[in-house]
Amino acid sequence: MAKKVPYRIYLSEEEMPKVWYNIRADMKEQPAPLLNPATLKPVTAEDLAPVFCDELVQQELDSTTQYFEIPGEILEFYRMYRPSPLIRGYNLEKALGTPAKIYYKFEGNNTSGSHKLNSAAAQVYYAKKQGLAGLTTETGAGQWGTALAEACSFFKIPLTVYMVKCSYEQKPFRRSVMQTFGAEVIPSPSNTTKTGRAILEKDPDTGGSLGCAISEAVEKAVTTEGYRYVLGSVLNQVLLHQSIIGLETKKAMEMIDEYPDIIIGCAGGGSNLGGLIAPFVQDKLLGKASPRIVAVEPASCPTLTRGRYAYDFCDTGKITPLAKMYTLGSQFVPSPNHAGGLRYHGMAPILSKLYHDGYMEAVAVEQTKVFEAAVFFAKHETILPAPESAHAIRAAIDEALKCKESGEAKTILFGLTGTGYFDMTAYEAYLNKSMTDYIPTDEDLEKSFAQFPELPPELG
Repeated sequence: MAKKVPYRIYLSEEEMPKVWYNIRADMKEQPAPLLNPATLKPVTAEDLAPVFCDELVQQELDSTTQYFEIPGEILEFYRMYRPSPLIRGYNLEKALGTPAKIYYKFEGNNTSGSHKLNSAAAQVYYAKKQGLAGLTTETGAGQWGTALAEACSFFKIPLTVYMVKCSYEQKPFRRSVMQTFGAEVIPSPSNTTKTGRAILEKDPDTGGSLGCAISEAVEKAVTTEGYRYVLGSVLNQVLLHQSIIGLETKKAMEMIDEYPDIIIGCAGGGSNLGGLIAPFVQDKLLGKASPRIVAVEPASCPTLTRGRYAYDFCDTGKITPLAKMYTLGSQFVPSPNHAGGLRYHGMAPILSKLYHDGYMEAVAVEQTKVFEAAVFFAKHETILPAPESAHAIRAAIDEALKCKESGEAKTILFGLTGTGYFDMTAYEAYLNKSMTDYIPTDEDLEKSFAQFPELPPELG
């Protein structure tokens, strides 16, 4: 009789990966480079130096180094909450009556409550090593801001966080946690920056967007001596740091002689999805295996499923480099849905290229269906998921039900990016039936597409 797989599969501290994996090193076709908006030439280290700390600039631009050694100080920080568990969802499987095997990688076992701490620790460490005076960032749902505040407190670096205003109002306790760790938290758009004031003048009642908050954070960084900007998603460097999720997951699955048929991750800017799928994409790129990879995004901000693959600004204020990505347009302001971490207008260039080349697929789901899945999951697996994570849960449940219909016992893996204990306003809205679904019309999107930057045809 086969030995039963335990509910939770843990690596030992010694088995924790000591490197990060760079997906670009194995891509047959590279993502298009970031462009300097003034010259329309690929950005250089000199272009990025005023914005990011030096080591992160090198990681951002390196497309050939396959593995980066994780510095010892970062490994020591990781050991406070890693390795994270790979969990077999036995109770979820039973409740669904599916022959599928469901596994999820749980990243919520830290104070920030999410996977974001993996990159926050790395970025703050490099900033400290460089001797910077402080950092700035943006945050949507607050998970990235919380993680960065936690890391900045540990490494003793001041932090200013521009939090999307609708999330600032929806999630006051996220704000309080950031402030507990010593961060200054400002609702965005604000009157503290030139960009913020311009946006408020145009629309005083706006709920803000991640693109707007990025503009403010970058402006604050480049106008403050000794400061740099750090970002929690989208960038190559962030997906690099988050690869520890997938590397741990693959090693844990090897311990129980498993390999996923389907890998599912929620997708906003791409940090969690990119991290989870990294070593499995490597297998796909090298022809070793061919798992289905599914990105799940909110129907209210359908970047991959309805966006365009084009060069666009990464921020609303149009001060960042141009990235070729799937985008809804830098001026797109999504509805204030409750999955605040999935409200970015663009998708990571690496993931955009993989999607464009057919290595992964994408689905968009409505908010009420997401929370239906979140409540179902919580009741059977006893973990209250973050709204972002619940997008992956929704798709995993749907795939498991397809297996029930077909009788196929597929192995499904999804990323449980974090917990939802700061998202009770959202759960309350779902439970009292005041939650609504918003899907932008084609006309809404065309208005935003019309504001794409005008570029030469060869850059289209």
